[in-house]
Amino acid sequence: MDHQGNISEGELRRYVDWLIERGVHGLYPNGSTGEFTRFTPEERRRIVAIIADQTAGRVPILAGAAEANVKETLAACEYYAEVGVRAVAIVAPFYYKLSPASVYAYFKEIGDNTPVDVTLYNIPMFASPIDVPTVQRLSEECERIVAIKDSSGEIPHMIRMIQAVRPNRPDFSFLTGWDAALMPMLLVGCDGGTNASSGVVPEITRKLYDLTLSGEIEAARHIQYDLVTLFDTMIYQAEFPEGFRAAVELRGFSMGRGRQPLSQQQLADLSALRNSLQCLLSTHGFTDQPIGGCPVPAQPEQPGNVNEIVSTVVSELKRRGLIS
Repeated sequence: MDHQGNISEGELRRYVDWLIERGVHGLYPNGSTGEFTRFTPEERRRIVAIIADQTAGRVPILAGAAEANVKETLAACEYYAEVGVRAVAIVAPFYYKLSPASVYAYFKEIGDNTPVDVTLYNIPMFASPIDVPTVQRLSEECERIVAIKDSSGEIPHMIRMIQAVRPNRPDFSFLTGWDAALMPMLLVGCDGGTNASSGVVPEITRKLYDLTLSGEIEAARHIQYDLVTLFDTMIYQAEFPEGFRAAVELRGFSMGRGRQPLSQQQLADLSALRNSLQCLLSTHGFTDQPIGGCPVPAQPEQPGNVNEIVSTVVSELKRRGLIS
């Protein structure tokens, strides 16, 4: 966003190039981290048009196309198909709590009439959940529904979906939207992820993906642990998605303010969060340390002499009459 609160086209184009140069496999505009609900339908279309033009076919685009109702969602699908996206992602209906039957009917209407491939988007924290029988049924009845992005973070749920769908739709793709579970999701058969952290540290998420798929599990595990620390800091220590916005700014981009107003206390908290994020990013060489440096991580206490510890434990057990 620019200083007037409008889309900053030049900065958006620069960001697209930066992400592609750092190895992302695709781009996902109009997602949750992109605050799609806070833009007008016209702005959402302009965002996708800019990104499609700047990408120029270098990587596929999965464009968020969720609107307030089926008619408007299909109109968005038609527009995005015209600008050349590979597929659209559509979140289940939000605000109203719908039954599985209603969720199925919603996506069936879209699947039967869309001019572009569709990825189901399951994010139960914000929208009506898409259960396993619904995913299975839609995958079998709608050729245009080709994938699901699941942001529940639940590994058993992902396994159940894969077991239910892949026998009849081996081409169906499964993506995780929960960064903290990227490695285990890949290990149980997920194809990849659309992750907010990839917009901040694409080098790390791409490396994690490559190491996991090549079987270098120990190296991947260390990266996943680091990613969880960064992800937790960005998502839990500020109003979502302000932590991610602050982190992208530390990578050299002018993000501007989001459409959601923040209180003075929230702005102060964000300032403190930026220091924490800068310290985390500096450990990977992505930024310098903040002025004043970073706190030295606490070192675990070293255990004393093993023989002394064993002797103490044995003495205590004898005193309690547990051993003779």
